[in-house]
Amino acid sequence: MSRPHFPLKKSFSLCPVSRNSKIHEVTKWHESPPEKTPNGKIQNDIGNANIAAETFMFLELASATKNFRREYLLGDGGFGRVYKGCLEKTGQIVAIKQLDRIGFEGHQEFLVEVRTLSLLRHENLVKLIGYCADGDQRLLVYEHMAKGSLVDHVLDISPDQKPLSWHSRMKIAHGAARGLEYLHEKANPPVIYRDLKSSNILLDENFDAKLSDFGLAKLGPTGEKAHVSSRVATYGYCAPEYAKTGQLTLKSDVYNFGMVMLELITGRRIVDTTRPTNEQNLIAWATPVFRDQKRFPEIVDPLLENYPAKGLSQAVAVAAMCLQEEPLVRPLMSDVVAALSSLAIEDSASNDSLSDDFECQVLARVG
Repeated sequence: MSRPHFPLKKSFSLCPVSRNSKIHEVTKWHESPPEKTPNGKIQNDIGNANIAAETFMFLELASATKNFRREYLLGDGGFGRVYKGCLEKTGQIVAIKQLDRIGFEGHQEFLVEVRTLSLLRHENLVKLIGYCADGDQRLLVYEHMAKGSLVDHVLDISPDQKPLSWHSRMKIAHGAARGLEYLHEKANPPVIYRDLKSSNILLDENFDAKLSDFGLAKLGPTGEKAHVSSRVATYGYCAPEYAKTGQLTLKSDVYNFGMVMLELITGRRIVDTTRPTNEQNLIAWATPVFRDQKRFPEIVDPLLENYPAKGLSQAVAVAAMCLQEEPLVRPLMSDVVAALSSLAIEDSASNDSLSDDFECQVLARVG
């Protein structure tokens, strides 16, 4: 598959916003400024970026959601609310993200998300169907993911809800890894996801995983630069180097993926203040177990009744490698995809034939 190329027309500088302790991207235009509406608002970044997405009027999307009724609300994220809607023209069920109109953040996130999503196409990325830049309204229209997010099936399950099987969890991990591999190793330039977490991994009716919420996606470093600087992250999902310096690399995403793997294995949140003090930080609680393969069953989600011992060893090994303190030691996502490929196959017998190479590397580095 050829690498999609971004027709870059902008560079980014950083602007601190103390209220949320974040630093947000500010656009600097090197060529002609963006088109503006009569009221002076930025219309879009569509003309120069060749965005392959349908344009919607605000009234169309308001009608699709019955004027954004509360019962159509799917979730409330950091940049706006997401509603379930039905497009009148086609009858298609979609997810409509209405960005907040207060503050600069919404405008910039809209530009980043539309440009990025329209150019990135992969079966493990949520598909952007269209957008709305009608007046000061900013909305994104995505394919609807019937099963919600990974959180709904691993971290926030009700007593009467059937837990995900081992195979389903590894299938989801493999799909998310493939999406991240595409962003890191096949997109041109590479894209740093920078906010990978369980709530951003959505599931379709077949429990196939797709990465969502590219409002925080950032184009990766190019040329001699090895990192980009940023201060936008979700509490708990933060690589060590990011917490210390605010610098992001592709390996910061790999660390985040290790966190998601650990959540899939344990059924626990990265940070859970309802647990005993020594168990509130999932990584600190689980890391000592990485050094002793015989203890791996201690960290398995108690709701998991059946899992292959060899498969568990391989899954823990993947998580441990991704969670290495030193970024350069963490694997490429293509290596992670290869390590998880056999685990995603339902036939548990295939897991017993997995190579021990990956596990040996882990034991050598964390021992």
